[in-house]
Amino acid sequence: MADFFAFLADPTAYAALITLIVMEVVLGIDNLIFISILSNKLPEEHRQRARRIGIGLALILRLGLLSTVAFIVQLTEPLFEAFDHGFSWRDLILIAGGLFLVWKATKEIHHSVDPDDHPDTMIGKAATLSFGAAIFQILLLDLVFSIDSIITAVGMTDELGIMFIAVIVAVVVMLAAAGPLSRFIEANPTIVMLALGFLLMIGMTLIADGFGVHVPKGYIYAAMSFSALVEGLNMLARRKRQKAAALKAGTGGTVPAQAHGGPPTIG
Repeated sequence: MADFFAFLADPTAYAALITLIVMEVVLGIDNLIFISILSNKLPEEHRQRARRIGIGLALILRLGLLSTVAFIVQLTEPLFEAFDHGFSWRDLILIAGGLFLVWKATKEIHHSVDPDDHPDTMIGKAATLSFGAAIFQILLLDLVFSIDSIITAVGMTDELGIMFIAVIVAVVVMLAAAGPLSRFIEANPTIVMLALGFLLMIGMTLIADGFGVHVPKGYIYAAMSFSALVEGLNMLARRKRQKAAALKAGTGGTVPAQAHGGPPTIG
């Protein structure tokens, strides 16, 4: 146990720890968006439990995978070659997870365009998804994101203690952010479409990564941040217009005259 925490005596290890925590938190955003959207389809009384179970499973998976680091490293060894690329178990898992995300996000986007078709979607108003089905789908994506997360951690440091602490902190952050993010998504329907677009992009990135085409994560999250910023500005503009419309409706299109007896101004 002493060897496990021996890195605490090395000041340079703290920089690696902070860097890995930030990386794990950023990588957890994808997982959190999926859990938030999926849990919002459940009845209100089951949503928080689904989020906690889903994130708890993510923690268990990641800590379990960390305890078998030697096995995880072997997942990157090529199994066969096709299209001038050696496919490993990691590649196959990423491709399968990416296809699942693309299918799920496409299905939800189609429903938003044609709500009379495919009622069993993540963003439907009716709770058409069972609790067990939601947990199963969350578990599938937890596995994909956990393997990617652990392989990233292994590539950044050799200290198991740093990996364990970074994973635990990242999952705690996910657990704290899950509720507010889910409520925010539910209260802002346009955010749902934006989040589904994120999932679609993440799915395509996983597929590309599985085929050996690495897309830098910084580009992906920069695009997501810029899109979120634009949508935030749109939300502020919509609220301003709604307040102006409410004020105009409440005053009959005019603002009362000032105390000095001046003429009313148009609202």
